[in-house]
Amino acid sequence: MTATVAPPQVRARPVPVMHGYRFELVKLLSQWRIRVLLGACWIAPALFVAAVSLQSSLPADTVFGRLMHTTGWAGSLVVLGFSGTWALPLLTALVAGDVFAIEDRLGTWRHLLVAMRSPSRIFAAKGLASLTVLLLLVVGLAASSVAGGLAVVGNRPLVGLDGHILAPTDAAATALLAWACVLAPTLAFAAVGLLGSVALGRSPMGLLMPALLAFTLQLAQMLPLPVAVRLALPSHAFLAWRGLFTSPAQTGPLLIGLAVSLAWAVTATALAYRLFLRRDFTDVTYDGSGRRVLVAGVAPLVGLVVLTVVVVGGTTPARGSGIERAKLQDSLATAFAHLYRLQARELRRPDVTEAQLRASASCDKGGSRVVDEGPGNDWRCVVSWHLPGVDAVGTAIYQLDVTADGRYVADGDGPKEVNGYFQVRTPTGDAPNPLWQFDGNVDLLVSSRKG
Repeated sequence: MTATVAPPQVRARPVPVMHGYRFELVKLLSQWRIRVLLGACWIAPALFVAAVSLQSSLPADTVFGRLMHTTGWAGSLVVLGFSGTWALPLLTALVAGDVFAIEDRLGTWRHLLVAMRSPSRIFAAKGLASLTVLLLLVVGLAASSVAGGLAVVGNRPLVGLDGHILAPTDAAATALLAWACVLAPTLAFAAVGLLGSVALGRSPMGLLMPALLAFTLQLAQMLPLPVAVRLALPSHAFLAWRGLFTSPAQTGPLLIGLAVSLAWAVTATALAYRLFLRRDFTDVTYDGSGRRVLVAGVAPLVGLVVLTVVVVGGTTPARGSGIERAKLQDSLATAFAHLYRLQARELRRPDVTEAQLRASASCDKGGSRVVDEGPGNDWRCVVSWHLPGVDAVGTAIYQLDVTADGRYVADGDGPKEVNGYFQVRTPTGDAPNPLWQFDGNVDLLVSSRKG
């Protein structure tokens, strides 16, 4: 009688994450849609910046748009503003919003599970591959726009949002830091894309979730929301980089925006991971669940917003819209003093310091019957300054258009020789008048003194 010996059991080991990551990255880069996006992000910004910088009319309604003739760094910041508003949320939708849903449409989950043998590693590989592609897209937007501006206009100083001059090296460092700061909100929208792709299956709504979220938040940012609510939205970090271009830098809103964006990224990714591990991959007809999205996706993110509003509201001094008369007056007077010195250098006049100018501003919103706070295009300000050895006080009038996010455009309204005309006559010819129109930024978080 012969004894039978059972063969040893061999346990199938899951494929390492890096192997799956390389596989998923190749899959993404092989899609024609991704290749078109990469080509567009690495080429189109340079062409746009170069073309606009050579034109006589500039996008003056955008931050740094009116400076595209004077420095190559302005064009990159114009592209950054557009990217944060529309381009980056759409890119996250096209990349992260489809990385799981494509397996549902093609019916390839069983093959992928057999190959990888670990749902958690599949999730990690797809998430890392999406992150890599998005990083390539953001780097392409930044590098291409910088190259286009420097090639056409040159590496010249940049006027900040409070009128102070950034040397070329400082402008370069600050612009690159601003681009790095938008990575956090990009991660937040990418995580929402992963959540939509996992929860809604082959439904196209998963692909649209980051875009719909961006559109909704864009509308919300236009409203006069309280400061705590505004800073609790993940889209605010796409705007808060502007505070880097003041002296001192307005870091409070930026740091809060980065923290909120990272919280959204972690929360949405964790929700997507939890849904993915609980999914029944044997159901070949799976087409997502609207109820699951509401319970396991939307509700926790809404709760995160509420929690953030409470935390920001309890730890910051600003109240209401954050746009108040005293803060606006201080910002305008500071910017005017810096730009007055720039104009004096262009006109070859004796230099004066900001302390000697003693610039101040008096602002009024909509007349005596309107409270002097909040956004609007009905702000009217009178700036006063002094010159050494001159008894008369100089005055200039500005009309201000203040947006809900703290950015304002100061439009000079005379006298003509100061800020009433878009050019000044210098010893070397006509040049743009730095005091005619300029952008400013109010720190929404600082506590104002009554004025």
